[in-house]
Amino acid sequence: MRCNVMRCGAVRCGAGRMQGSGQWLRVGRSPLPSQNRAMTFHADLSQRAVLNTSALGWTPSPMAGVERRMLDRQGDEVARATSIVRYAPGSRFERHSHGGGEEILVLEGTFSDEHGNYTAGTYLRNPVGSSHAPFSEAGCTILVKLRQMHPADQQRTVIDTTGGTWVPGLVRGLEVLPLHAFGSEHVALVRWAPGTVFQPHGHPGGEEILVLDGVFKDEHGSYPAGSWLRNPPGSVHRPWSEQGCTIWVKTGHLPVTQGPDGTEA
Repeated sequence: MRCNVMRCGAVRCGAGRMQGSGQWLRVGRSPLPSQNRAMTFHADLSQRAVLNTSALGWTPSPMAGVERRMLDRQGDEVARATSIVRYAPGSRFERHSHGGGEEILVLEGTFSDEHGNYTAGTYLRNPVGSSHAPFSEAGCTILVKLRQMHPADQQRTVIDTTGGTWVPGLVRGLEVLPLHAFGSEHVALVRWAPGTVFQPHGHPGGEEILVLDGVFKDEHGSYPAGSWLRNPPGSVHRPWSEQGCTIWVKTGHLPVTQGPDGTEA
């Protein structure tokens, strides 16, 4: 079965898992950022990956007060990257442009730029070619994805998910809050009621997940809040949640997004 996240809320997650000792297994061949000057980390998009983001160390950015936890990365400071980024109160980033676009989910605090203030739960997309000078007066933590947008996807998006409209998924107990769709790419928040089980399904364009609350599970493991998972194209699994959970989920973008006309990012 193939599944569209905007319709059913089914998820694709990495095959990393918790061992009995409570240690996380990192799936993939990429070394940690500190072991590679080019900061290549989980860069092989054909490999499954899973990380407990809360257990990762913070790496300084070029700007004082801005630190990051690297989830996947290909390149130096200009890179295809997925990171958890933390702004200390009063920290700022110099004006910069986004040659490959920028996607953000505000996890804590208030993130700001010259266009506005974005509180926890806000989803943002700054398209290819956009620029801004971000900052945070009170401090914040955000999920950031860089240089992963199709150049024809020029819609700037700002959604306060705390006031969004949830729609039913394909199985009882699933609710979906659609955030964005372009070509093969779909992004949503998905809420699983306790005891919800989804049928086995495949991921032809891959899937990426950040568990926001609760515990998400599949046959590969158990993933508490803060878990980041990436399942490659062609993977299959059967997810469920015993206690309930909320996840941010992105599908159809691996290895790249295909536009409505079939062109690739």
